[in-house]
Amino acid sequence: QVHVAESGGGLVQAGGSLRLSCTASGNIFSVNDMAWYRQAPGKQRDMVATVTTGGRSIYAESVKGRFTISRDNAKNTMYLQMNSLKPEDTAVYWCYVHFVNQYGDYLDYWGQGTQVNVSS
Repeated sequence: QVHVAESGGGLVQAGGSLRLSCTASGNIFSVNDMAWYRQAPGKQRDMVATVTTGGRSIYAESVKGRFTISRDNAKNTMYLQMNSLKPEDTAVYWCYVHFVNQYGDYLDYWGQGTQVNVSS
């Protein structure tokens, strides 16, 4: 069994910062790509940032220069440092993990989501 836990959401004023964390645990042999997605009310879920096992990162245009994704492979943990937050960043943020279990199966898991609210 695998568990993906997110933390760090909350309410912040525009221009402020938040740091999200995501940890995968359980029947995991190795973690491949990890990513953050977000979904605002009435909109589709979009990729915010992705980080590969080697540390290469990809960002949505809307967050480039403001958000930084990182990971600690030893802890199977990923972070999203969000600076200069804007009201349009308000959304539920989801952690996505692509991993291999001890049986050699390639699997995808999503966290439960964490709410980020940015007030103007």
